Amino acid sequence: MEEAVLQAKANRLKAGKSPRVLDLFSGCGGISLGFQSAGYEITAALEADPSAARSHGMNFHGGDERFCQPMDITSTDAETLCRHLSLGKPGKAFDVIVGGPPCQAFARVGRSKLRDVADHPEAFRHDPRARLYSEYLEFVSDCAPLAVVMENVPDMLNHGGHNLAEEICEVLDARGYDCSYTLLNAAFFGVPQMRERMFLVAVSKVLRTDFVFPEPTHWVDLPRGYQGSRSVALKLLGDLFARDEQKWFAQLQASKPDLERAITAHEAIGDLPQIHARRDLKSGSLKRGTRRLDIGLKYAKPENLGSYAHLMREWPGFEGSAEIHDHVIRYLPRDYKLFARLKPGNQYPEAYAMAEKMFDEALKKLETKNARPLEGSEEWNQLKTSIVPPYDPGKFPNKWRKMERDKPARTLLAHLGKDGYSHIHYDSRQARTISVREAARLQSFPDGFTFSGTMNPAFRQIGNAVPPLMAKAIAVPLLKALTQQSVLEIREAS
Repeated sequence: MEEAVLQAKANRLKAGKSPRVLDLFSGCGGISLGFQSAGYEITAALEADPSAARSHGMNFHGGDERFCQPMDITSTDAETLCRHLSLGKPGKAFDVIVGGPPCQAFARVGRSKLRDVADHPEAFRHDPRARLYSEYLEFVSDCAPLAVVMENVPDMLNHGGHNLAEEICEVLDARGYDCSYTLLNAAFFGVPQMRERMFLVAVSKVLRTDFVFPEPTHWVDLPRGYQGSRSVALKLLGDLFARDEQKWFAQLQASKPDLERAITAHEAIGDLPQIHARRDLKSGSLKRGTRRLDIGLKYAKPENLGSYAHLMREWPGFEGSAEIHDHVIRYLPRDYKLFARLKPGNQYPEAYAMAEKMFDEALKKLETKNARPLEGSEEWNQLKTSIVPPYDPGKFPNKWRKMERDKPARTLLAHLGKDGYSHIHYDSRQARTISVREAARLQSFPDGFTFSGTMNPAFRQIGNAVPPLMAKAIAVPLLKALTQQSVLEIREAS
């Protein structure tokens, strides 16, 4: 029965229809946007976070309330989802399932073999450590997609002595899919961000077609931290090769210096309206309080708009308007002067040292004014608190970072929703952390893509997302694999 369903789906695509996508753990829709841009139809999504679910529904389904409602995969099966959206039977509704259970779900599995889920699903259903993964596989079984795409952190390849990606492939292989996985860095594919992630693609064996991961289109010399993390993630592969157990890892060519240079932070956000935090703080226009995404700022009009900025403004279906309404920043009055004095690439130890220097300078002026020493006084404590951050630089070396103008940004994380110090603007005149729209640009979300909620939820959605241009790089070769030849033609030729 399932083979007949897959056959019908393959022939539908051969007839020129767009592949229908179900995005699980969709967030605001980074993968969805990339696949839509490559020619797929975003049919449905499942997301538990209310703000992210509404963002997805707003951007892909015109704000239809049915698509804006948050739904938890642990309490929503494929049948319930399809009934809620009037999509008919799950087995006939979707051609591709994309997404990735939150990395915490995999990390908590520990030494339990993921492949055991296939043999003992009920045992794992009662184990909360594997619950999200189990539910994800249930959707694959119930929806019988032609292809599955999963994204997650590189640690998937080496967690607690297990290559979880390899074990996932083992499960999917037993369920009739040809699998492959690899590590890809978004900066190599036109995203202005050095974001390393694992991608796993599985295509139904019924199709008898090959999926080939995309080759890099851009080049950048990755910092040592990324190279080291990649080496740790790939460490187990050597052991697997030695035991002849590794089957699915795709070793890709490295990005080469003769490729187009990676998109820089300035190329990504330099055309956006400038926000001078110290000036706005002094004038009173920058105040403490909730940052709503409804403040309109007119675009800057540079003489030479770069190709990346042009794409962000003119992305088909998500074009920007005359104003930007989510170009808002955090209220951090203690730190704006400090941001201005940091050098590009400085991290928290350098920031802390500079803050202490600024404190010493301010203390001397105050002591001169008062004509007496202040150490140990309440004035001394208040002054230090107003200038020096409270965190131990030995414990939080990577908590802060000032971006480099002429390099891609470092990885954006969901932690942006808490403070934003990981991405301090490279322009010392503006002296601030990045805005919501700048974070979106660094993730390759176009200016017409809207985020539901206020500033903090928007930052979290952006940090959690898969960069749309990275998703598109996967979607394009997958579409070729899906439409290469129909099942009927294969059978007639055999």
